[in-house]
Amino acid sequence: MFKDTVKELLEKALLERTDLFLIGMTISEDNRINIVIDGDNGVSVEDCMFVSRAIEHNLDREEVDFALEVASAGATSPIVNQRQYKKNIGRDFEVKTTSGKIEAILKGVSEEGILLEWKAREPKPQGKGKVTVVKQANLAYSDIVEAKVMIKF
Repeated sequence: MFKDTVKELLEKALLERTDLFLIGMTISEDNRINIVIDGDNGVSVEDCMFVSRAIEHNLDREEVDFALEVASAGATSPIVNQRQYKKNIGRDFEVKTTSGKIEAILKGVSEEGILLEWKAREPKPQGKGKVTVVKQANLAYSDIVEAKVMIKF
């Protein structure tokens, strides 16, 4: 009952703010509510406060004692929602697939998957030595085991 009420309040808040979306929600046995959100344009403290208030102000602490935490997805957290790819086009990614690992730049996003691009050193077609070539790969979402934005300094 309590969990359903929280879910409904969260869904209502996210309908009001369509630029925000849910990454994860847990409610423990002692009514500790943890919500992680992300946004098409990132997440501000005000966004977290908006979601928190939308839930907290519609629950009665006299009826159920609870703790509520609303946070944004961490910069190095794995991507869990397809919408997260779109806002990260142009950034470096580490993608684990069913057949290996790729470090590349996210170049595009579609309904089916993502487009990655990276540079590789390969033997010259003729003669000795190596040449740098640009490689691309389209990966279906179903082939991605884990994807993370790589933070470089």
